[in-house]
Amino acid sequence: MRAFFAFIATLLGLGAIALYASAFIVHQNEQALVLRFGNPQQVITTPGLQWKVPFVDTVDYFDKRILDLDTTEQEVTASDQQRLIVDAYARYRITDPLKFYQNVRFEERVRQVVGPLVESEIRRVLGGATLMEVVKDKRESLMKQIADQVNKEGRDYGLEVVDVRIKRADLPQENLVKVFERMKQDRVREATELRAQGEAESNRVRANADREVTIIKAEATRKSDTLRGEGEGERNRIFAEAFGRDPDFFRFYRSMQAYENAIKPGDTRMLLSPNSEFFRYFQDPDGGGGGASSTQPR
Repeated sequence: MRAFFAFIATLLGLGAIALYASAFIVHQNEQALVLRFGNPQQVITTPGLQWKVPFVDTVDYFDKRILDLDTTEQEVTASDQQRLIVDAYARYRITDPLKFYQNVRFEERVRQVVGPLVESEIRRVLGGATLMEVVKDKRESLMKQIADQVNKEGRDYGLEVVDVRIKRADLPQENLVKVFERMKQDRVREATELRAQGEAESNRVRANADREVTIIKAEATRKSDTLRGEGEGERNRIFAEAFGRDPDFFRFYRSMQAYENAIKPGDTRMLLSPNSEFFRYFQDPDGGGGGASSTQPR
């Protein structure tokens, strides 16, 4: 009886081991290929618990996610004979695990198998475009063209190139110096042209301003002369009217103005005769002394 139970326990243990060895799990981001003695048996793309023949079948897992493929830096000559140092990369995903296993086998070998194909297409496509198309005008369409051509020629590899991107596209070092000097000369020429245009504009503005100043000054001078003439005419009219009303007061007022203008502070020396008409109001407040009372002082 004890031997029987031992036999049953052994069978259960072997069954558990066999059950464990026959089950495997495929995750969401994986796909699997079941191999029997190295020969493909089944491709599994559905995640979950899966089964295989224990101790006979093996399972290879392949990533479902988009993976990166770096290419080597290479020199490309564009259609306009401009040389470029191009550093690019591709992004791919495994679409057929069976073909991928048969032609590539491991993800680590993608660089060796598919990398030269991507690099060859980069040289071919970029070699048919100009420098400006590569770096600016048609960059997106050129990258799509490279990816489409790689997929067409590499369909047997069981993968799909979803995108190709240029990380860096520079001129060779010796060309960079020449380009820098040419750009420097272009900037100097532009600066000279802009400076000349600014000087011409400055002269034009200055000439317009000078002309406007001359016109304004002439107009102001004309107006001031007109106003001065009108003022002097009004003054003469007032003087004439005042002289006509009170000649004695007018002569007295003119004499006071003459005294004010002639006798300055700090210098009162005058060589005149004491009987001069100029001093008649000094001798007689009524202005009757010193000379002819009818003569107006100047």
